[in-house]
Amino acid sequence: MSNTYQMFKARVTGVEQVTPQIKRFTLVRADGQPLPAFSGGSHVIVQLADGISNAYSLMSDPHDLRSYQLGVRLEEASKGGSAFMHQQVQVGSELTISTPHNLFALAPMASRHVLIAGGIGITPFLSQLHELARGTVPYELHYAFRSPEHGAFRAELARSASAERVHCYADSQGEKLDLAQLIGAVAADSGAHLYVCGPKPLIEAVIAQANQLGVAAERVHFEQFAATPATGGAFTLVLGRSGRELRVEAGMTIIQAIENAKAARVECLCREGVCGTCETRILEGEAEHFDQYLSEQERASQQSLMLCVSRARGDRLVIDL
Repeated sequence: MSNTYQMFKARVTGVEQVTPQIKRFTLVRADGQPLPAFSGGSHVIVQLADGISNAYSLMSDPHDLRSYQLGVRLEEASKGGSAFMHQQVQVGSELTISTPHNLFALAPMASRHVLIAGGIGITPFLSQLHELARGTVPYELHYAFRSPEHGAFRAELARSASAERVHCYADSQGEKLDLAQLIGAVAADSGAHLYVCGPKPLIEAVIAQANQLGVAAERVHFEQFAATPATGGAFTLVLGRSGRELRVEAGMTIIQAIENAKAARVECLCREGVCGTCETRILEGEAEHFDQYLSEQERASQQSLMLCVSRARGDRLVIDL
């Protein structure tokens, strides 16, 4: 699987403070043309300052291509991307963004869709709700957040065509998601599909509960735009074309080792394992995959890896670079 993004200029026409930590950005094409088509769950890559690029879900209506909308949470430990968006981007700013790509699409053959969102993880579901509201397949959204003031876009959801299908849970008010009950209902319906987006603990809890209740992996879909920490011991990386050997230390990514040594030129837009631009063929050894781009079958085949997040499974890895 490979992907080449096309980049284009977009102009910011709206900035709205939705919650104390989340802003909504409205973008149009700088050349005035309609924006590229997308489906619910799609994301774009936004190029920011100092070579930083982040992936953000499109939360607007896929049937309205006059503008895109992004919801961006200001991260406490920002690598610079969310801080740049919150502190530097304003109405009139021009950004370079990619054409949309979808790793979190609704399953077309599902008999029911159960959506679970935590915090900023609500954003991809907003575009999906536009699609679901136009269809006939049953669906429901369960949206958890810390407190009412952090329930981004909750008022809009209450006014939407999906209002009766949206269930909100404010932790500060003692409202809790009952994952066992929700996922148990999915397990009992062989055609139902489960989707989750939000903090890593929520995603892991949903996946674990689904596994425990016997929900097939192909019926569980998740998305999290956050780079996986480079865990594991040091290993030797061999660049197959030149034979050059590099030491990838513990806590360092493969792409960092390559760039630090100026050993090769690598294109990588997101550095979060979602864009696919740094996909590289494996020549020898096996990788520990931490991306969200490759399918389970592609990971198991050990044919390629994402340099920005993957690690070596052993002490030596040879790649086609």
